[in-house]
Amino acid sequence: MIEFLDSAIGRFLFLLVIFASVFLMSQVVLRVGVQNRAHSAAINKRLKMFAQGADRERVHAVILKNDPNRGPESAGIWGSLIRNLRRNLMMAALPIGPLQVLLYMAIAFITMTLVVLVLAFLSDFVLTVGVVQVIVAFSAAASIGIPLLVISFLANRRHRKMEQQFPVALDIFVRALRSGHPVASAIELLTTEMEDPLGSEFGLVADEVSYGAELTEALDALAERWDLDDIRMFVVSLSLQNETGGNLAEVLENLAVVIRERQTLYLKVRALSSEGRMTGWLLTALPIIMFVMLFMLNPPFYLEVATDPIFYISFPVLIAWYFVGVFAIRKMIDLEV
Repeated sequence: MIEFLDSAIGRFLFLLVIFASVFLMSQVVLRVGVQNRAHSAAINKRLKMFAQGADRERVHAVILKNDPNRGPESAGIWGSLIRNLRRNLMMAALPIGPLQVLLYMAIAFITMTLVVLVLAFLSDFVLTVGVVQVIVAFSAAASIGIPLLVISFLANRRHRKMEQQFPVALDIFVRALRSGHPVASAIELLTTEMEDPLGSEFGLVADEVSYGAELTEALDALAERWDLDDIRMFVVSLSLQNETGGNLAEVLENLAVVIRERQTLYLKVRALSSEGRMTGWLLTALPIIMFVMLFMLNPPFYLEVATDPIFYISFPVLIAWYFVGVFAIRKMIDLEV
């Protein structure tokens, strides 16, 4: 045996066996890794929580934590702001509520204001009205403005993903109906085949229907949570089919075509208005970010000119014009398709 291994043929065969063993083991490991990655990519948050042993009440409580339809109703502008913040937190899939966010912002704002005031006083800056205005503006921009911009960005990104997933979900729904599945079974199929956010949302619809809720009411609540016109059209199609009858699969197939054409037109409008939208984002986010960065890197850049009496009036007017410009640009680029 030793003489065979010492020979050239023996060494070649031995190395060939090692190479084949390593190659086969690497292929097995890569195959298992790819399968696990594909499985984890296909599954959604609702199914993950079920796999971890959570019950349906716990799943609903986590996913619907910031449901704007179930939150406390408040009248006036304050109620509208809280509702919008709740919807953004839900769409961004953040695990904290609006009151917690406001509390954290308030604590950060007060803490940052006091710390910067003390540092400015220790740095021999006179705490005039203008200096206090700049410090308060910096604390508000860093503790309130930037977090709200991040939440809005995350919410808009998942909202667009939801819109892109819905036509694919309609295709799966239509194929399930043509295969003989009932409506409830077709919705259950979406819960296991679609990723988040649509997979978990339709999973909630399936759970509500299994507990006795009307399908159209559950879907209408979903449309109100995400403020999606496509799902509203889907609800209207189901309602009309229940009242008048007809081939539901054909109706939904035509609806999928309409939604895709609407999305195509929407993308064309977004392409034509991309300059305006980018200008809107820059004029909204860039002043806040640059103000915070410049103040952190070089506080005297603002504090030295804040002692001028004209600064007391010009700085608040500048902030007011900033909000007027943001509102005007938002109205200009808010195009309905």
